[in-house]
Amino acid sequence: MSRTTRNFTLGLLSGAVVGAGLALLFAPDTGTNTRGMISYRLGKYKDDLKELIKELQKEKEKMISDAKKKGDEVVLDAKQRADDLIREAEDLLENIEKTK
Repeated sequence: MSRTTRNFTLGLLSGAVVGAGLALLFAPDTGTNTRGMISYRLGKYKDDLKELIKELQKEKEKMISDAKKKGDEVVLDAKQRADDLIREAEDLLENIEKTK
């Protein structure tokens, strides 16, 4: 998880907790209305958190896909270089055999 995403998540959760606490302290409304408002906000925060989790999962999958692609490229490059070295060694051996 990137530092920006982590900071955003911590900010979102911190804001939710502080907002709920302040709402309880300064609520000029009845308990029933206040509980309804808290329930609504918690539902909203829950939905926001679910959306954030989905985005983080997509980002994780993309990062894994990119890493796999780069790893495959490295393996292919290493194989090509090894094949080139083998060919060069075989050519050298042939030249040595011919000169004998």
